[in-house]
Amino acid sequence: MNLERHPGIRPRQSIWRRLDMAARRAFPACVICVVLLITASPLGLPGQVELQASAALCCVFFWSLFRPASMSPVAVFLIGLLTDLLGYAPPGVSVLTLLLAHGMALRWRRNLVRLGFLAVWVSFVAVAIGASALGWALTSLLTFRLLPPGEAMFQAALCAGLYPVLAVVLTRAHQTLAEPEHA
Repeated sequence: MNLERHPGIRPRQSIWRRLDMAARRAFPACVICVVLLITASPLGLPGQVELQASAALCCVFFWSLFRPASMSPVAVFLIGLLTDLLGYAPPGVSVLTLLLAHGMALRWRRNLVRLGFLAVWVSFVAVAIGASALGWALTSLLTFRLLPPGEAMFQAALCAGLYPVLAVVLTRAHQTLAEPEHA
């Protein structure tokens, strides 16, 4: 009997199978949180705050594009809040930029996954430029002073350069999540 033709008949899932599914679903958000915590540690890197925000944006965009079920708006909101708290940004700046990037990735998802890496990267660079400009404008507005745009341009360039590196690692993790027997 084909179970796909009879949707009411499903074998009962074991507790281990449900735990495995929950862990796979939570993996992207947990990875982003670990990356945020690592980049928030005192590494002494120049531009470390921009690196943290860039890594969060790269990861949220990637997972929103390739595993949208694992990257819910609530998870993106919490990741943005953690980014704001760890990066000493005004509350809400990273939340808004990450939610907008998440929404754009979901909206463009059907077309981008078919086009290949170069189209995804170019689209991400456009999102990164917009997110950096929005972050600069919101931070300037919330701090009541016009900030120099150099940090925003640096963050956009850092995002553009960081995405291919992170995409390689995250693609491998995505493939392992999709097919654990080939890990």
